[in-house]
Amino acid sequence: MAKKSLVKKMFSKLPGQSKLPGQPKKVNPNLKFVFFIVDWEKAHIVSDVFTEEKVRFNFTSKGKGTASSDLLDILGIGASEKAIITCLEQEIGIPVLLKEVRKRMKASGPGAGIAFTIPLSAINDPILLIFKQSILKNEKIAGKGEHMGSKSAHDHDLIICIVNHGNSDEVMDTARTAGATGGTVIHARGQAHEGAVKFFGISVQDEKELILILTNSGKKTAIMTAICKAHGLNTETHGIVFSLPVDNVMGLSLE
Repeated sequence: MAKKSLVKKMFSKLPGQSKLPGQPKKVNPNLKFVFFIVDWEKAHIVSDVFTEEKVRFNFTSKGKGTASSDLLDILGIGASEKAIITCLEQEIGIPVLLKEVRKRMKASGPGAGIAFTIPLSAINDPILLIFKQSILKNEKIAGKGEHMGSKSAHDHDLIICIVNHGNSDEVMDTARTAGATGGTVIHARGQAHEGAVKFFGISVQDEKELILILTNSGKKTAIMTAICKAHGLNTETHGIVFSLPVDNVMGLSLE
């Protein structure tokens, strides 16, 4: 019983949520996971905005852009080295971050980068407590109509593919054939319980590549189906594919 109580304390329900994680319930969370994908040499612009706006939790990783050259001038995701910068932020504070980053990226031209947000369904209690006071304050402001406003449906999805190292180019070729316009690759190392390794029949300790593909929701099924068929668990690529709903997408250029 003590172990169950500890697990319960480690997870907290976001406002409006009445069940623990794992139990299906539609929620409207106040916290979101924000992604910025920009050229590596421009990462400091986003970091500076985070510092000035007192963003509490943010993380930066290095990736490789895979977009076709004709998209470089539109989204800025075709260069070889990319910074994937993520943070947790209240919904009401996200427009300020986007506005400030876009303003400072203006000099970078049309290929400044892209930003998008993913809603959270739950978060552990210590993190939520840090946000709690400002969440309550901003809920009153939001009640007066001064907030972003959440959509009941999302127009974009983030497809995440985890494949063996060295297969990202082939996976992206397959994805483009199915309608994807580009993606970003992050190098990683897999780890898993021995039982999971035996179940999937793969060596998860090998070097891995995480491929992030932002796409229109209407193309998601075709892209994921194509990747699973050509690069799934029963292939040498040993690919795992899943998607997350994206509720806001914005190019970082003002031009």
